[in-house]
Amino acid sequence: MTSSDPSYLAPGVYVDSDHPDVIAYAQEIVGDATTDADKCARLFRAVRDRLRYDPYVVTIDPADYKASRILSRKRSFCVPKAVLLCALARAAGVPARVGFSDVKNHLSSEKLRETMGTDLFVFHGWVELWIDGVPRKASPAFNAELCAKFGVPPLEFDGTGDALMQPFTGDGQRLMEYVHDRGAFLDLPYEEMLRAFAETYAKNGVPTLPSRTDEAFHES
Repeated sequence: MTSSDPSYLAPGVYVDSDHPDVIAYAQEIVGDATTDADKCARLFRAVRDRLRYDPYVVTIDPADYKASRILSRKRSFCVPKAVLLCALARAAGVPARVGFSDVKNHLSSEKLRETMGTDLFVFHGWVELWIDGVPRKASPAFNAELCAKFGVPPLEFDGTGDALMQPFTGDGQRLMEYVHDRGAFLDLPYEEMLRAFAETYAKNGVPTLPSRTDEAFHES
């Protein structure tokens, strides 16, 4: 498939880019942008900072993963944020898919590792944006305010290169390590995601995380 495939712009069950609220918000954020790169840069910043990153709101309700519902929230984690950015991009006329990788966070706490039973975090969400015929990868997970709190520069995306997770913190410590690429999809592979959660976090089935959002950056 390529960016010329019409399915890259078509709405999905979760990437409901045809929903009136999604369309209206995309138009509001895109504003007077004339290039796809500028449109995507504005949408990326909006999703990154509109929703405070919170890995403790994992849910198994499929309705919670629809972009139109995610819009009504104030906080979320990487998967819904990726779904929302993908939907907004399509609503703005930019071909897009949702992508997922398994990652390790070298700053995750011992408490969380014990809870999860592993230091591997599966199905980290990002977005593949086709800009001027070139696929660019972007992860809007960590909001700028949270990054500043922990001394990590926020990811910036201008549409001319990839913007995935920072490999190091501001003081040079290892942060995020991508260990497995699960690929890009036209819509959220909900059942596959739940199976991966259950297989990886067998202790709890689907993860139930602590409720200290202030510790999110170090514990996700």
